[in-house]
Amino acid sequence: MSLKIGVLMGGPSEEKNVSLSSGKAVADACRKNGFETTEFPFHFDYRKLLPDLKKQDVIFNALHGGIGENGKIQTWLNKNNIKNTGSGPESSALCMDKVKSKNIVKNNNIRTPIWEMLNSVNDRPTLPVPFVIKPNDQGSTVGLTIIHDESEIDAGITEAFEHSDLVMVEEYIHGRELTVTVLGEKAYPIVEIKPSHEFYDYECKYTPGMSQY
Repeated sequence: MSLKIGVLMGGPSEEKNVSLSSGKAVADACRKNGFETTEFPFHFDYRKLLPDLKKQDVIFNALHGGIGENGKIQTWLNKNNIKNTGSGPESSALCMDKVKSKNIVKNNNIRTPIWEMLNSVNDRPTLPVPFVIKPNDQGSTVGLTIIHDESEIDAGITEAFEHSDLVMVEEYIHGRELTVTVLGEKAYPIVEIKPSHEFYDYECKYTPGMSQY
């Protein structure tokens, strides 16, 4: 009997469209490999999906951002004894919270850019330009601005607070964009990303031809 795989996709976050695209790609790949696959578009009242999710052997979590990545959906699936892919609740929650992640890195003596937090749109950074302003709990560079001149600060802060209640200001370090895939305990080869824009922003991430790898 073929393994039954449910693909959870979509969701309420600002990365919904990316998740739908990812989910479709995953579902297509699963079907091509002979697995019985069902796509589950995620919605706010996701608990109604429970009976159908329980019929699957495993749930592939293709959600991006929000409760799909911050540990909440992972906790709910685990609580209902539904096998699911990806990181567990605790690591998911920590990784989606930038300030918690940075503190863990710092406490383990791993070098990381200097940062500070803004609690209000009226707060002002103390770091010298250039620096990066970003929402504390968003992915895909949503709401992120690189500040090169003090005249850009107000707009950058406003943009970031439109996506989160807490904003990180981080030292800007110019350099190459590198990424490493880690599956289980295996690290795969380093890939360099060359975006068309100044940095690897939302458009360069998800628009074909906007980046070279």
